[in-house]
Amino acid sequence: MQSVPYAGTQTQIRVNSFIRSVYNWMAGALALTGFTAFYVANSPQILGLLFNVVGNRLQPTMLFWGCLIGELVLVFSLASRVQKMKAQTATALFIGYSILNGVTLSSIFIMYTRSSITSVFFICAATFVATSLFGYFTKKDLTSMGQFMFMGLIGIIIATFANFFFKSAGMQMIISYIGVIVFVGLTAYDTQKLKGMALSQPADVSAGVLRKGALLGALTLYLDFINLFIMLLHILGNRE
Repeated sequence: MQSVPYAGTQTQIRVNSFIRSVYNWMAGALALTGFTAFYVANSPQILGLLFNVVGNRLQPTMLFWGCLIGELVLVFSLASRVQKMKAQTATALFIGYSILNGVTLSSIFIMYTRSSITSVFFICAATFVATSLFGYFTKKDLTSMGQFMFMGLIGIIIATFANFFFKSAGMQMIISYIGVIVFVGLTAYDTQKLKGMALSQPADVSAGVLRKGALLGALTLYLDFINLFIMLLHILGNRE
């Protein structure tokens, strides 16, 4: 008679351990990205390699675009091939991606005031935590909402690419408001999906497989957080 409650308790312990690992990796990646961005922003030599100053604007150099392409290669490699990698390789790629993202995000410390970056970060963190908790504890299936938000994400990518040429401040603001909605929704959906992943894992899964799953989950939530932060910064940030 005690086996069912015991099994349920063990499952919950396993789920909690996996989710905690996901958030630990995510928090570590965010800290690494923030430190790298701050360090690069305060290094004129590195900034000079990444950006050319044209009037009052920063013009990305080839090195910046190379870092951006490197980010895309790393994130797609992790997302599509993580289960075929060794856990150590996946960890190294995840750390490398966090550092590269910090390099490319360093420009926000030049474009926006430090106080507004700090305040927007805490607003983003509070929003993210509340949304993620909703996704974890809600009994409602968020699959259909997640699919709708993914379609919205594709629209944001297309609109952002188009606005790269039009350079419309109004369009950028519209994209940012829509982006906040999309990434809030994706945060809730991705959290629920991670909980389902944790519940479906067998009890005897290896430590390496667990770490790779946690890294993939951390990458997903990390991307939600970073993009939500950028969208909120466009809306609420005070420019230098």
